[in-house]
Amino acid sequence: MAEIKRLSLATDVDGIFELSQFAFQYSLTEADLNKKKEEAERHIIWGWMEDDQLAAKLHLIPLACYINGKVFEMGGVSSVATWPEFRRQGAVKQLLHHSLQYMRQHGQTLSFLHPFSFAFYRKYGWEHTFSEKAYTTPIAQLKRQWEAYGYVRRIEDDIEVLQAVYTAYAKKFNGMLARDEKWWKQRVLKGDWHKAAAYNSDGKAEGYLLYKVKEGKLSVQELVYTSLNAQKLLLQFIANHDSMAETVDMVVPENDNLSLIVGEPRFEQKINPYFMARIVDVFTFLKEYPFHNGTVESVILHVDDAFLPENNGVYQLSQIGSDTNVTHLQSNVGQAAGIYCGVQQLTSIMMGYKRPTEMYHAGLIHGKPEQIERLEQIIPRRQTYFPDFF
Repeated sequence: MAEIKRLSLATDVDGIFELSQFAFQYSLTEADLNKKKEEAERHIIWGWMEDDQLAAKLHLIPLACYINGKVFEMGGVSSVATWPEFRRQGAVKQLLHHSLQYMRQHGQTLSFLHPFSFAFYRKYGWEHTFSEKAYTTPIAQLKRQWEAYGYVRRIEDDIEVLQAVYTAYAKKFNGMLARDEKWWKQRVLKGDWHKAAAYNSDGKAEGYLLYKVKEGKLSVQELVYTSLNAQKLLLQFIANHDSMAETVDMVVPENDNLSLIVGEPRFEQKINPYFMARIVDVFTFLKEYPFHNGTVESVILHVDDAFLPENNGVYQLSQIGSDTNVTHLQSNVGQAAGIYCGVQQLTSIMMGYKRPTEMYHAGLIHGKPEQIERLEQIIPRRQTYFPDFF
């Protein structure tokens, strides 16, 4: 008899990490296992049990992220795995549905995950919402007179300094995590990354760099800045490693414009699909969403969510602004008006990954052009970016 059971690190830890190591093809030393256990203390772990045997599992990580500068509770889905003899029996589908119901009950209106297959998770309402731009450039491309003011200093794990800069930077994007101290220690600063901070002429930190140099390559984990001056200081600092490295690898937001400020823009640039997102509770998410203030007339959304039918229905947005009035109407009301979309397309639009007009012209949402234009006007323009991983 199959059932879903919440697993405990006290009693189920061996089974949890035995399955992870098999499914994701890695081996843990005793020290690594202890670190994994410490990280998993914040996880909610469910197991799909067949006759009291762990057949599949899913980790839910309670997190928070920024949307248009506002903090939203988010459930991170991670470490989804099934033993091969139990695959294709619906275990993961049931675990995903169970986790979404839990998120709804606990105020997590969004969910993120890193997919092994985008097509697989699209069946359950998640959508590609985060891409990243990967650069590989000769370090010589960064050698120039940057005309920046201030200085860069290597630092230790000064989380207070890093957090202040990171938070100001993160609020400029949609989807970046609202990090806490444990996340910094367990996820961001683990490993042998060097740390450097950029200070303005008044001695205030306005940027930081996490990087390493190995075998002639400088690899950037994070390049974060709150001013153009800090960006220039950090690029100059990277260029100062020219005696140690020939190339620089870095991952940046999709709308990054490094090619506009260097002398030679012809270097390797790749856009890579990365994370997926999903609105978990459409009504609550729309109520909390910080729309543009304005005098736009009401917008009507016909939302379809096959996997979570609780989200189905017609949503009317009126008095749009800081206190937008959201009404969840019966599904048979106003059929002739409004915008028709699935929860996936709604997620992409509300996160800012794609604009309503883009989705409309791609045939992914439908409705009268005036309704599309109204929605276009009330969604702030903000790039998605997710430099973390789970």
